[in-house]
Amino acid sequence: MTDRMDPLDPVAPAAPPDAPAPGVAFDPAVPDEPWRSSAVPAPPQARPMANRRSGRWLGPVLVTAVAAALVASGGTFGLLAASGALSAKATPAAASTTSTAVVTSATVGDESTAIENAAATAGPAVVTIETTGQSGGRFGGAVEGVGSGVIVDASGWIVTNNHVISGATTITVTLADGRTFPGTVKATDTTNDLAIVKIDATGLPTATLGDSNDLKPGQIAIAIGSPLGQYEGTVTSGIVSALGRTITVENETLTNLIQTDAAINPGNSGGPLLDAAGQVIGIDTAESGSAQGIGFAIPIDTVKPLIQQAIGS
Repeated sequence: MTDRMDPLDPVAPAAPPDAPAPGVAFDPAVPDEPWRSSAVPAPPQARPMANRRSGRWLGPVLVTAVAAALVASGGTFGLLAASGALSAKATPAAASTTSTAVVTSATVGDESTAIENAAATAGPAVVTIETTGQSGGRFGGAVEGVGSGVIVDASGWIVTNNHVISGATTITVTLADGRTFPGTVKATDTTNDLAIVKIDATGLPTATLGDSNDLKPGQIAIAIGSPLGQYEGTVTSGIVSALGRTITVENETLTNLIQTDAAINPGNSGGPLLDAAGQVIGIDTAESGSAQGIGFAIPIDTVKPLIQQAIGS
């Protein structure tokens, strides 16, 4: 990790060109706010990147892992940026036009019951992942991070985001039942911001993997994770807002993502996005920093090859 801004730099950043008159409130969260992770400030006056598929402004996009770096300058705290090379390789997939039946609230009961049942089905397989590492900044010091993950095999195989575990020297996995285990990274896919972590345990609850190729906008979407790194097992719900989205985070691009309005907050990274039957349809990875109800998940069909490769190796 490298420092983007030095708090001891004697050269102060230039004032915004349209600074308000005295007595007029200034809201820094304007459309010109630079794109950045939730962790790292970016240079002033940088323009937000446009959504490459539509040409419209999407605004800042934040990765959703939580981290704090305790530096050597008297306990000052900063936030850890996501790392890893996320290049645009996948081709955005068009919404399926087949007549394949999809699970909706109409087929599993009313919406609230569907959400409750999905959370009960997949919740035991959702984990909290805590990491420690070393800051790359000039002050050094320990870095602690928190994200989420989901157990996909009963012998301790867990899917999460690469940016959750990138640079970690220790990984601690806390299960829904409160047990903790040391974790080991077994596989990564930096292009798609994915990682597989293994813990030494058996007989664990697992989540069922769904089929993201058959998703339709408007379907129920449910996220489970550890927002802010302290509210483990939090359930939020919404819908699949769109498919095949492309975003840029920390100057790196992710493609073919699921967009959802289910609340995805810092700490949710690596947790599952579920359908109404409690099946995993995506891995939560980012949110918009300048709008509400715009989150993104990696489709589970993108994740499956990495799972098969890791478990089969």
